[in-house]
Amino acid sequence: GRLEAVTQQMGYHPQYLDSFLKTQHYLMHMDGPLPFDCRHYIAIMAAARHQCRYLVNLHVLQFLRAGGDPQWLRGLEFIPPKLRNLNEINKILAHRPWLITKEHIEKLLKISEWSWSLAELVHAVVLLAHCHALASFVFGCGCEQDEGLGGRGSLKPLSLGNQCFCEATAGNSYGQELLRINRKRSLDSCMELDSLRERMQRIHVETEGRDEMRLLQQDREEGEGQGAEVGVQGGTEHCSDPSAGLSPPADTDGVVTGATNLACYMQDPDFGYQDFARRDEDQTQVFRVQDYSWEDHGFSLVNRLYSDIGHLLDEKFRMVDGLQSSAMAKRQGCEPSVFKRGIWNYIHCMFGIRYDDYDYAEVNQLLERMLKVYIKTVTCYPEKTNSEMFDRFWKQFKHSEKVHVNLLILEARMQAELLYALQAITQYMI
Repeated sequence: GRLEAVTQQMGYHPQYLDSFLKTQHYLMHMDGPLPFDCRHYIAIMAAARHQCRYLVNLHVLQFLRAGGDPQWLRGLEFIPPKLRNLNEINKILAHRPWLITKEHIEKLLKISEWSWSLAELVHAVVLLAHCHALASFVFGCGCEQDEGLGGRGSLKPLSLGNQCFCEATAGNSYGQELLRINRKRSLDSCMELDSLRERMQRIHVETEGRDEMRLLQQDREEGEGQGAEVGVQGGTEHCSDPSAGLSPPADTDGVVTGATNLACYMQDPDFGYQDFARRDEDQTQVFRVQDYSWEDHGFSLVNRLYSDIGHLLDEKFRMVDGLQSSAMAKRQGCEPSVFKRGIWNYIHCMFGIRYDDYDYAEVNQLLERMLKVYIKTVTCYPEKTNSEMFDRFWKQFKHSEKVHVNLLILEARMQAELLYALQAITQYMI
């Protein structure tokens, strides 16, 4: 039930790892508006949207350890209506966050037997955004591997090269503790895991739904459309995809296998990312950061409704921005801050978020084609990522630098989802 593969990858950047683990621990295990079993079930719902078996299996185990009802693991039909009602914003936030409106918020908060409080909803929204973004990191760094419970991932785990995990986490109390825990494999914990495996297999025997999973696989194989080259037409940024025809291959058997039937945790599986540039002009407006930003608006709202989480999130955003990237920038012939901002703004551009003080022509100059293909895939449909894509971009770069790119993707995507959700909550409150 631990994020071992994730923490090993993040261990290349120990300061960020420390900040990430503090946030993860606070969201899942510290005092907050939501019950502990519900937190893990929401995480399951979020990870399932991207078919991330690594995270689903992890939170299934933690859900059971938190005293969750095993019947809930049979699918959304078996959970309380209050949790099931969260499915709509989970779906929209994961794939097209610009569609979130105050009406979605109002529907969840309306007075009824199954209504959410504002504090509960903010906790849930942060959890959803956190797990969606973490799924991108999991696929982007190759952590989606065989994690037990019959799960089978499409990627092999990436090695740490010549760097030992203990070196990567030197001076990091969280990393040292993780290293100690990882070395400790007691008989009791093995027996507990075997017991949980048996319970999971019994729970899911009635929900193996392979036909539903074939439909999901077919959806994954569909073309990605246009969306990765940034240009300017009529003064509005748009994206067009250089990865057309480069879609990652599907599993050879056409079926997503594993004891965990991910289809039971989501509705409307055909709903996925669509290029923001393809929107109907009268339907959605570009999100302008000068009108609603994390620093001036989102931080204070989320911190007021879910105490201290704003500080942890803000530290994490600042931490990834402060990571050393001189080697990456030097290879691209620019300053580190310019290079990182290019990646961050490109990711936000794909979600319709615009910075009026930024020249988007820089993106095409700074980011080579294969890098943009990789960033868009990991950001928008991470389940399509394969090991070839990781290997093909930046062949001359170190593994730690590629992990750095994935950390930027994680944080930029999470902030994008939070901006849309918190803006909708603000509009509802007004």
